[in-house]
Amino acid sequence: MDPRHTLYKTLDKMTVDPESSAAMSARTDQEAANAQASSGVTPEGIEQKLREGLGAEYVEIADLSGGCGQMYEAIIVSPQFSKKTTLARHRLVNATLKSEIAAIHAWTPKCHTPEEWEKKKPQ
Repeated sequence: MDPRHTLYKTLDKMTVDPESSAAMSARTDQEAANAQASSGVTPEGIEQKLREGLGAEYVEIADLSGGCGQMYEAIIVSPQFSKKTTLARHRLVNATLKSEIAAIHAWTPKCHTPEEWEKKKPQ
């Protein structure tokens, strides 16, 4: 017998204990706000650190986590990215935000030089 078939049969017989499933529920808005407050990471703090650490000319931070402050995406425009590969740019940003990245769940930087941004930015 195929081992996957056995696994599926086993999974079909499993049940969920209603008492323990309450602990697995999604966060409430208040819990999400508390998580953001306890991590200390804010879009404003990230922006300030990028402007100071990288001399960023333009920074746009988007909280993709629905307000809990655990997943961010950023557009960063800095002259320090000139003549650097995408990997080198990301490493530079990650080194600048080391403590913030350690406190959140997901981070997606999009790094551009001022010249690249002029061509790419929304009109």
